[in-house]
Amino acid sequence: MLSNTCKYAIRSVIYLSLNASKEGKKIGIKKIAEELEIPTPFLGKILQSLARQKLLTSTKGPHGGFGMGKDPSEITLMNIVEIVDGLDMFENCLIGIRPCKSDSKAQAACPVHNQFGHIRKQIYDLFQGKTIGQLITEMENTKEYISL
Repeated sequence: MLSNTCKYAIRSVIYLSLNASKEGKKIGIKKIAEELEIPTPFLGKILQSLARQKLLTSTKGPHGGFGMGKDPSEITLMNIVEIVDGLDMFENCLIGIRPCKSDSKAQAACPVHNQFGHIRKQIYDLFQGKTIGQLITEMENTKEYISL
């Protein structure tokens, strides 16, 4: 359901949360890309979009790189999903017939609207309620997941 770009963004924020502190430590784009096996130019665009929204910090120059702009406990999965993928998966029809956000009684819902509506809400609630800090805590003893 998430784009590869969004998955890379989440993995990058987890990586930076584990390896850079809010006190100003920066990690270079090449190191992040190498560690996470993501193409550098592609990763740069992803991280810059997160930095524009203040989830990350970005410093140019020889001692520059990316760091955390917010505490991991303040960043929800939804924050990242909204920046990278937008909210289309929560508003558009699963099978592409029409927008599912319409409350119009005159417009019939798509054939899977009612069944998918419950799943969509569960996914929304999960993304809204799960923070990067919580993910890190849950992964504490299994850091090999970070490089997946």
